[in-house]
Amino acid sequence: MLLLAGLGNPGPGHANQRHNIGFMAVDEIVRRHGFGPWRARFQGLASEGLIAGHKVLALKPLTYMNNSGHSVGEAARFFKLKPQDVFIVHDELDLKPGKIKVKLGGGHSGHNGLRSIDSAIGKEYWRIRLGIGHPGDKDKVLGWVLNDFAKIEQKDWLVALLDAVAAHIDILLRGDGPDRDEGHFMSKVSHAVFPPPPSPPKPSKPEAGTVPPPETKD
Repeated sequence: MLLLAGLGNPGPGHANQRHNIGFMAVDEIVRRHGFGPWRARFQGLASEGLIAGHKVLALKPLTYMNNSGHSVGEAARFFKLKPQDVFIVHDELDLKPGKIKVKLGGGHSGHNGLRSIDSAIGKEYWRIRLGIGHPGDKDKVLGWVLNDFAKIEQKDWLVALLDAVAAHIDILLRGDGPDRDEGHFMSKVSHAVFPPPPSPPKPSKPEAGTVPPPETKD
């Protein structure tokens, strides 16, 4: 069993806020991979399914962000999971909007949801960081994360990011413990959200038997 938890705050008033991008991503993963119905478990909503041959419990803690560890810790203890079998999807201020970074272990960087999970299960779990950008002033951070995504953000990158994470999450969940291909996963998601520009067309070769036009001088 693997635990895949998205972070956010419960209730319809928070549903479209930047802080809830973890909930959004897990919702899309559950939808795309045909998981079972959401049920009230582990102080949250839980849904089970299969990805890359692994049983996966998707979890949305309903404890509010600052107490996410209560829900995640309860689920991890119930299934006797190692921290390396836990994946947390969350918003990341220090990444540009639409960017993704995946890391095993590390600090919480002031994220209260991660701080709570660190206290519950330790630090050696997987973090799937989804960039929401920074407002540029630390005094504006709370308002920024608790405001809804703008329509232009949804159109430019949010929908594509959530779709790409769900489409390629199997790459990350393959393997065992710390032996996972996070680089390949990040690359696939990044290329889907920000596709590289098309290569310029190669100059056409003259057909056989034709004489190229003479060069002219000014």
